[in-house]
Amino acid sequence: MKVNIYDDLESMSIAAADLFVKQSQIAVLKNGRFSVALSGGGTPERTFELLAQKHWIDQIPWYNTHIFWGDERCVPIDDSRHNALMARRKFLNQVPVPMCQIHPVICDKSPKKVADQYELLLRDFFKDQDTCFDLMLLGLGEDGHTASLFPGTPVLSEKKRWVAEVAVPKPGVNRITLTVSLIERSALTLFLVAGAEKAGALKEVLEGSRNTSVFPAQLISPLNGELNWLIEKSAATMLKKKYV
Repeated sequence: MKVNIYDDLESMSIAAADLFVKQSQIAVLKNGRFSVALSGGGTPERTFELLAQKHWIDQIPWYNTHIFWGDERCVPIDDSRHNALMARRKFLNQVPVPMCQIHPVICDKSPKKVADQYELLLRDFFKDQDTCFDLMLLGLGEDGHTASLFPGTPVLSEKKRWVAEVAVPKPGVNRITLTVSLIERSALTLFLVAGAEKAGALKEVLEGSRNTSVFPAQLISPLNGELNWLIEKSAATMLKKKYV
């Protein structure tokens, strides 16, 4: 596990965009394609904006790139809460990735059916591969969740399914999420964490006792890949260990 702390959101986002480029080039040289799972929330928005700038656009093999999502809210695709809508506005509409290689979660059925349908898509895409996503982008919630792996939810113990529906414990819309069984098979997993409000959860996840039912982000431990934490310094104020 690598942990890097940055002075501000901008420098953290530049580092994330550069890693996106590097991993895309490595993956295409190795396998002929690059698969990435995007995250939602506000933290990756600046990274998405950077990737839509010429400096980064010119370095990424877009015609070999396939875009997926780590989780999604069960709302219409044109709803402002939909993760894919934000990514399209900030990023995907500005880059030459083929539309047929963008794979959003379409919540047009029951959550269970949507999850099963997305799993079929992924199992077909990754058939016969031990390692799945070349790059997995994740965030961290104030409650210690990542993707839509919320504290105390049954999905945390799911061992067979790659995609599952999640009934959110707080008032709000249900979710679809990739499970740990799939996330842990990624070649490179990047956690992007910014904001002082994340400091408590980050300390517990990185330095606290292991309690995955309370802090689900502790579950993420790649089987054969790399795990990198990119942290904006206000989120790192409670950490005790020395990091770069």
